[in-house]
Amino acid sequence: MENFGIHLEPMRAILFQIGAFLPRLLIAVVVVVAGWLLAKVARFAVVKALRAINFNVLTERSGLDGFLRQGGMAGDTTTIFGVLVYWLVILAALLIAFNGLGLTYITDLLGRVVWFVPNVFVALLVLAFGAYFARFIGDTVITYCRNVKMQDALLLGKLAQYAVLAFVVLIALDQIKVGGDIIRES
Repeated sequence: MENFGIHLEPMRAILFQIGAFLPRLLIAVVVVVAGWLLAKVARFAVVKALRAINFNVLTERSGLDGFLRQGGMAGDTTTIFGVLVYWLVILAALLIAFNGLGLTYITDLLGRVVWFVPNVFVALLVLAFGAYFARFIGDTVITYCRNVKMQDALLLGKLAQYAVLAFVVLIALDQIKVGGDIIRES
């Protein structure tokens, strides 16, 4: 009979660990579901807020939305911001859930991704406003060159626009930590 108790002890330990893990798993599932619902609400709110301040008009005038359409994107820049917020909230919910389960390696990886997303937001804002500014500079140069009756006014305007746009792209890339040495050493 004592041998029977010795054989049941590992089974009791396993059942005890499962019993201790199940409530944490249930809480993690609830956190993920709540995060998913919150992410949907946050995406809707961000898209509505950006459209309310006419951010989509700015990105359309800057040519960013046209560029996205040429690349095959179905939505516009405000939709991209909404999707980024959606995934940021989803990743934050997963981070909380995995942390509650004690999965530290996954938590560390997701933490790095979550801290990277705000840099993408700023880079997209830099691109949107920078592209609008570049188009403004290009149009200004074209108008000035035509007023002083210079030849190749369109060429000079486009050259100015693309020069400003090149710097804007470099600044956006530096924001997401890609090729930052190019800007700092130039």
